[in-house]
Amino acid sequence: MVDLGMSPLCESFLAADQVNARESFYPLTTRVCGSCYLVQLEAYVGGEEIFTEYAYFSSYSDSWLDHARRYTDQMIATLGLNGSSQVMEVASNDGYLLQYFVKQGIPALGIEPAANVAKVAEEKGVPTLVKFFGVETARELVKQGRMADLLLGNNVLAQVPDLNDFVGGMKIVLKPTGVITIEFPHLMKLVAENQFDTIYHEHYSYFSWLTAEKIFAAHGLTLFDVEELPTHGGSLRIYARHAEDTSKPVTERARALAARELAAGVFTPQYYTTFDEQVKETKRKILDFLIHAKREGKRVVGYGAPGKGNTLLNYCGIRTDFIDFTVDRNPYKHGRFLPGTHIPIFEPEALRAARPDYVFILPWNLKDEIMKQLAFIREWGGKFVVPIPETTIYE
Repeated sequence: MVDLGMSPLCESFLAADQVNARESFYPLTTRVCGSCYLVQLEAYVGGEEIFTEYAYFSSYSDSWLDHARRYTDQMIATLGLNGSSQVMEVASNDGYLLQYFVKQGIPALGIEPAANVAKVAEEKGVPTLVKFFGVETARELVKQGRMADLLLGNNVLAQVPDLNDFVGGMKIVLKPTGVITIEFPHLMKLVAENQFDTIYHEHYSYFSWLTAEKIFAAHGLTLFDVEELPTHGGSLRIYARHAEDTSKPVTERARALAARELAAGVFTPQYYTTFDEQVKETKRKILDFLIHAKREGKRVVGYGAPGKGNTLLNYCGIRTDFIDFTVDRNPYKHGRFLPGTHIPIFEPEALRAARPDYVFILPWNLKDEIMKQLAFIREWGGKFVVPIPETTIYE
């Protein structure tokens, strides 16, 4: 589908004493299965190496917290959840979502492999099991008498090295009439809007609705509904149930999305062959802007240190020759350097001191939130640059 060259692990931020040390790079090339059309990377790095200590904390995005809060209210109302229900979240991160169930008196359990992140969730009052989720963990929970009325996972399915073990575990721990919701970036959006930077080693797989349907069906789970969301540049929230649970019929919007994907050709090889050239052209446009800006003597700094930003910067060969530094709200990243490109990460206040001509927004999926937070750059005529789907300058 696309070859993004060699890239380091996108969350492997460097301390100052690591900048001159050896750094590991891995091929970043996606392949498409000719049978189920699942888009995958080769698993060069195992989950234990990536996720045992993790630099991503969900709670540093206000809009993501708002998304989690709205989801909580929606699920409580739709499923009639109460104090005798059980909500479980796999890859529950820092408790960004389950905290809202806890506040409403609904029993919640997070399952999170990164101990440093799980500790923050516990401090918020979210009980968290520090484990990878799969068949073995699911069986342990069932033995303890714990099964889920609502089992959810946001932006985790792509990060699972063994999909069959993960989905198989969901089947085991779900109550007979329980509901699964999973959110993931939609492959159709990735292709249509040149979102190549959402491809990185932590994301092993990339899903269409039709491919997800096949995976869940193989484990006795039926996808019965879907919502199309604006998050992460365009995501799906899929709803699953046990195949034998006939109380939840397949909705019209689920059928409509399946038909739309078929019409677009997601089950044909041709759909994937044009993406590589689209990505190359996107890279050329990003570099055109940066070269022009630097030749005019302009100062460009980054905003954010997300995984997607590291894919973009490494693929395009952008280092401190183009972007002086980047800033991030996450204190864990302050004083560190981006992997591969070694661009330094400062706290957001550094923007005021630097007074850059352009702020290059790396988490472009949060551009509206970020531009509102940083409206003060207009005091000195600063402008925003968003690289995806097209390099766009916002006055």
